[in-house]
Amino acid sequence: MTIPHHPTSFDPAAEFDRQVRNLADLGYPKASGLEPEQFAALLAPLRATAVASTDARHDDHAHDPEAGRVPFVLVVTRDVVPIEETMPRTTLHGGKLPGFVDRSFEPGALERFVATEETALPDQRAYLLFGVERGEEFCGAVPREAMATIAGRERTLLTIEEGVALITHFPQVLVKNKCFSLGGSRSGDRRVPAIWISQKAPKLGWCWEGNPHTWLGMASALRRGGQGHIATGSGGNVT
Repeated sequence: MTIPHHPTSFDPAAEFDRQVRNLADLGYPKASGLEPEQFAALLAPLRATAVASTDARHDDHAHDPEAGRVPFVLVVTRDVVPIEETMPRTTLHGGKLPGFVDRSFEPGALERFVATEETALPDQRAYLLFGVERGEEFCGAVPREAMATIAGRERTLLTIEEGVALITHFPQVLVKNKCFSLGGSRSGDRRVPAIWISQKAPKLGWCWEGNPHTWLGMASALRRGGQGHIATGSGGNVT
């Protein structure tokens, strides 16, 4: 008999604290060049935003990492810790091998994959991403069509840093045949970055925007929030 999966109850304050500890345990303060106290101080103002933004509209079903849905993710950008340092700090759920950046990124390419204007980042260093879905419904879809569908839903595409943050805090989201593209970071060409599984580890690579893959969906979120405000997927701010 199959036992139905039920997501666990969710405490936004405790979850925020867990994610901060996770980054500390993974060596983010040292990688950022900040003292532990300075790194903690950078993130601390976001705690109130996390609690205020999830308490009023909380839905336990939104906290189901195994189904690819989480209420919020704490994001630290490349301005604080380079992507080349954050990917090796990821692993698969239950795995030990470090994540890596695929060599298909030619020298200097990763630096050109930056957040699109539509993503409207609330902060260039650290912020929160709300209502995250890995988007396996788009597995097998043409990426540019998936991106258009997500835009029509007034959701926002994930950046590279947001995808890395998602699997850093919730490694169980990245599973075989349910990997995801990150259309919120582009380089001005037809490449769309993506995270999938390779050599039993997470890999950051890219795929062409016109080429569908049965195992690659398109991750998205409802909005972003910085200290004291929430940014919607369309770029508006709510204070």
